[in-house]
Amino acid sequence: MNSFSPLALTMGCPVGIGPELLIKLFQRKAAQQENPGVIIGDQHLLTRLLDDQKIPLKIVSWQPGDRLKVGTIPVFHAGTLALDRLRWGKPDAATGKAAGEYISTAIKLALKELVSGIVTCPINKKSMNMGGFNYPGHTEMLADMTGTNHFRMMMAGDRLKVVLVTIHEPLEYVPALVTQAEVRDCIALTFKALQENFALEHPRLAVAGLNPHAGEDGMFGLQEQEYISPAIQECQALGDVTGPWPADTVFHLAASGRFDAVIAMYHDQGLIPFKLLHFEDGVNVTLGLPIVRTSVDHGTAYDLAGTWKASETSLVAAADMALKIVANRLRVQE
Repeated sequence: MNSFSPLALTMGCPVGIGPELLIKLFQRKAAQQENPGVIIGDQHLLTRLLDDQKIPLKIVSWQPGDRLKVGTIPVFHAGTLALDRLRWGKPDAATGKAAGEYISTAIKLALKELVSGIVTCPINKKSMNMGGFNYPGHTEMLADMTGTNHFRMMMAGDRLKVVLVTIHEPLEYVPALVTQAEVRDCIALTFKALQENFALEHPRLAVAGLNPHAGEDGMFGLQEQEYISPAIQECQALGDVTGPWPADTVFHLAASGRFDAVIAMYHDQGLIPFKLLHFEDGVNVTLGLPIVRTSVDHGTAYDLAGTWKASETSLVAAADMALKIVANRLRVQE
């Protein structure tokens, strides 16, 4: 990796809001005399959108090693789309295949250190599966293509950072999945990420309990005593790791500045407080990968696709955070 490599910005679902968001990102950065990176996507679709909206930015074909210029939108063309068959908000196997090719192309470029990191726009998981990319989502595809066995999803904002032990699991399955090994692995990856990605020399990490009042000494559940507390004790050699904290108080404490991040046991436990604070500017960061990856904290918004009403705020935050993580990692390597 070197400081001259741009970010790769994947276009996401071609009939979602991703193409619009990317153009708005380049508009905003051009006004700041900056260029945010190179788009991995369909050059023809982006050109058509610029023409339709009469936006005075120029699409240029990008190849590794090319320098970025303010006022241009560099595109590394990937995927195959028949533009006359595209309908806003109507994904199919063809759009899913294209979205998967954008991601796989970006990963290959990142592994060769031809781009410094990846920022992803939202995808449609069903259409990607229809198009031959059989993954539950971005994260699993990134992990598989980079040979990563241990990875986690962090939701990051200025006030709150949350990492999940379990992600997209039915609530009834969660208690059995909260094991000592899983909690320990999540703590260790989070602690390392806070040091390397966010330049925190001595991170303060809080671990939430699973049950009400963190189990209340076993009255409301035993997971805290049997799995979560032992995992915390194992990880205290890393530094400031405390818990299990009651979930109804720990996020307030973290948002008030007492902790740098919170380990949550399941999806909604962590994402409800996070999105309450960072609904528009939240960023999804994948921990454990050998490459930098951030993403918007929202979906394809098919109801807005083609209307030019979608907000680019989360994408701007994701790109800015990716650049900061790249810079912090470079400093660690030095």
